[in-house]
Amino acid sequence: MEYNNPVFDRTGTASWHGQETDMAKVSATLSPPSHRDDRAAAPPSSQLHPAAADGDLGKVSLAEDGPDAAADGEDRETWSKKVDFLLSVIGFAVDLGNVWRFPYICHRNGGGAFLVPYFIMVIFGGIPLCYMELSLGQYHRLGPLKIWTKICPLFKGMGYAMILVGMYTSFYYNTIIAWAVFYFFSSFTSELPWRSCNNTWNTDNCTEFAVDTWRNNSVSAATEFLVRNVYEYQNSNGLSELGYIRWQIALCLALVFVIVYFSLWKGIHMSGKVVWVTATLPYVLLLILMVRGVTLPGADRGILYFLTPKWETLASPSVWWDAAAQVFFSLGPGFGVLITLSSYNRFHNNTCRDAVATSLMNCLASLLSGFVIFSVLGYISVTQNREIENIAVGGPGLLFEVYAEAIASMDGATGWSLIFFFMLINLGVDSTFGGLETVITSLSDEYPRVLRRHRELFVLGLVCVCYTGALVTTTNGGVLVVHLMDTFAANTSITIVVLLEVTIVCWIYGTDRLSCEMQEMMGTKPALPWRICWTFICPIILAITIVLGLVYYESPVYGDYVYPGWAVGVGWGITGSSLVCIPLYAMYKFIMTPGTLQQRARHLLFMEDSEDAPMTEIAENGRASPMEFKGLVAQALPNSNV
Repeated sequence: MEYNNPVFDRTGTASWHGQETDMAKVSATLSPPSHRDDRAAAPPSSQLHPAAADGDLGKVSLAEDGPDAAADGEDRETWSKKVDFLLSVIGFAVDLGNVWRFPYICHRNGGGAFLVPYFIMVIFGGIPLCYMELSLGQYHRLGPLKIWTKICPLFKGMGYAMILVGMYTSFYYNTIIAWAVFYFFSSFTSELPWRSCNNTWNTDNCTEFAVDTWRNNSVSAATEFLVRNVYEYQNSNGLSELGYIRWQIALCLALVFVIVYFSLWKGIHMSGKVVWVTATLPYVLLLILMVRGVTLPGADRGILYFLTPKWETLASPSVWWDAAAQVFFSLGPGFGVLITLSSYNRFHNNTCRDAVATSLMNCLASLLSGFVIFSVLGYISVTQNREIENIAVGGPGLLFEVYAEAIASMDGATGWSLIFFFMLINLGVDSTFGGLETVITSLSDEYPRVLRRHRELFVLGLVCVCYTGALVTTTNGGVLVVHLMDTFAANTSITIVVLLEVTIVCWIYGTDRLSCEMQEMMGTKPALPWRICWTFICPIILAITIVLGLVYYESPVYGDYVYPGWAVGVGWGITGSSLVCIPLYAMYKFIMTPGTLQQRARHLLFMEDSEDAPMTEIAENGRASPMEFKGLVAQALPNSNV
């Protein structure tokens, strides 16, 4: 007699010897290693949700992992609609960096030639990592902190590193959104305040948007509005004397956090509705701004400068490093957001399609932004008779100085300004939703009895902490803090975290195991190219990116201000503070775990112990031999006729 290997699926049904056997009573014994968790046994079909009775648990929320959650009996939320999840992921991936960073580094690194390394990094690095993280979160239904207890308990410190990076980012990123809010409200005038030099904050070097008055020492009215009115930078003396808090910016920052709080306080069902506006509207506004930009005189000059390839630049390693950095920081693997958002998915959702769609929409937003920005740069170049390379600047200055200056000179400037800065606000808050939801979900998974039951208060406390931490960036010299945090808070640490993550998942947790889990969710294993990317190509790209980042590292500067050594030391301390969580937690866990050195290592790396070992040996990847399966069923159900 021939027996077919039984395959265990999410519904608790095993196909064996041409029959189906209800495995609810033996799930604790027969589940694959990754399923040997603390989920409660499935109730009889009469007590199930109608969708679950039909065998589709993807339509209902599942019990939380962990003894606390099981005791609470609280189920995990799921997205109301698939599109809520997809818009949330796209909204996180497409942020302010797409508008200011991509166009600048594209023109700096060979124009159209930069698109070659950029798309190579998207295909071989960005999409595979997105696919991996979305699948891990969806399968285990846990945030980026507790998920490591299912992957590799020794490296749970990776989750704490992601939380810290999310907190650090919230301390400065939302201030940039607050600047956009300030510009938005300042636009409700018949003449934009950064158009003329007749204001109290202007200096003798201020020059309005006109070709015949531009000099070498000229400073645009838009630049003086930003530096001398928004920041009031003249009242600071560097990082040693930041000045006082700009109450107007602090108020705009408070408004940003109020929006964030009321979008997150009720969970994903609330934020999933908000992103219908915040994730889709920027594309509409980008298209409107692009149409306006390409109709400006000189727009063709800017677009040609943006797209004309300089192939010789591809020989420079820094070009490839910029491409990798842009892809990884834009799509966001390593921040924990992709794991968090996908953990609320229905189990049989196709994460491969989601990863590809997110990456394509992210690339589309970057290209649209390039046309929007460089059509305007061409307009400025022709109008002021200046070279484009002398106009384009990186960072927020590209938005708040260069583009704002061009808008002020257009017909209907007030309307275009409102559209542009409202778009920036939407782009920014989307990413904030994802970043803070990662912190909320991670800590709620860890302490469900306290934090999940009192989510509104927990989110309020978190928002207050983030607002308090961000107040230093609203001072006169706060832009220096923003630039310092932007340089050190995430760049190096996240790249190292992603490298460790993909290495642990593929080489310890196992690519085969990950593939089997994807097969359980989507019906088919990922193709060989995906597995090659995860196992070899992504780690190599990330390792090279880290090395090149250190080789081409330059101490931060802001205009003429050179950051002192102690400030650079603080910056590297911020980088190290998140990374140090990984070895510290590993040492703590290794010391506190009972057993011999070998037992502790096997348990913390491979989750093998006396209880799980037999199942690991005979049910690897969710399969068991017929006789072993028969013996286990007989042991679990003595009265069974199997």
